[in-house]
Amino acid sequence: MHSKIHYDFIKNRNLFFIGSILITLVGLVMLVIATVSPKVDFLHYGVDFKAGTTIDLTIGKSVEKAEVEKLFEDAGYKPSVLTIGGNNDRVSARFDETLNDDSVKQVTGAFTQTYGDQVSTEVSAVSPDMATEMGRKAIMAVAIASLCICLYVTIRFEWRFAVAAIITILYDAFFVLSIFSIFRFEVDLPFVAAVLTTIGYSINDKIVILDRIRENMRFAKVKTEQDLADVVNHSIWQTMGRSINTVVTVLFAAVSLFIFGSEAIKLFALAKIFGLVSGVYSSICLATPLWYLLRKRKIGPSQKPVLTTNP
Repeated sequence: MHSKIHYDFIKNRNLFFIGSILITLVGLVMLVIATVSPKVDFLHYGVDFKAGTTIDLTIGKSVEKAEVEKLFEDAGYKPSVLTIGGNNDRVSARFDETLNDDSVKQVTGAFTQTYGDQVSTEVSAVSPDMATEMGRKAIMAVAIASLCICLYVTIRFEWRFAVAAIITILYDAFFVLSIFSIFRFEVDLPFVAAVLTTIGYSINDKIVILDRIRENMRFAKVKTEQDLADVVNHSIWQTMGRSINTVVTVLFAAVSLFIFGSEAIKLFALAKIFGLVSGVYSSICLATPLWYLLRKRKIGPSQKPVLTTNP
């Protein structure tokens, strides 16, 4: 098996562990700040997880942001977030309060009166109870997905693979969450979908590498910790091309969505980009060293170093 190892991931595992712990600590600090200070939210919640109303209007012609802002002010309702997308003919306004039917008609009527009957409107309103319920269900969705993955990997492989996989996919999810928390990006239902798909891509990449380790272990006579490290490093490099090609292919799609997609899908694409990068990193630099630390405990200290595997 003794192919040239370009980089020893197991030997340098502490560098990856320290860097990942620091990122996790930053996210935890943000959580603590949000818990202590009622004026700071851990996440910048969108209308899906925060009571309010979103009005999306298709004007049918190009408009300027200043004139749109004036129309809202004249109607007596100033949105907390206002974006103009498409060919400057689509307006999305988010209000922190839940608007009643009369208020919505007053706002949309101002646009219809100004731009004509070609204006189309889509309204999304979330009450405080609905926002709380959706937030709870989003957490449950991530937790159930992670638990099912853990059970499958445990049955299909072994418990050490499952522990390494579940810790690192939770790290991937928390990494995306931390980035959105630090930079105050909006968190809504598409964000949850991005996190769930990130978990799916991440576990797929981890299973490929861990399965190669399992195959190589069948032919290896591992009697020292260095023998085990050699098997793990060799397995990583055997699957390196596949991991990089997969993530680069999906990144092309995610980056294209972010650059050319509408405003509504940009943050979904951004969460996907962060999740994909974190997923391939954790698969190579975190999951395999974690499995190595768990597995090396089975190796007796008095055994002689012998490692033979099929080429």
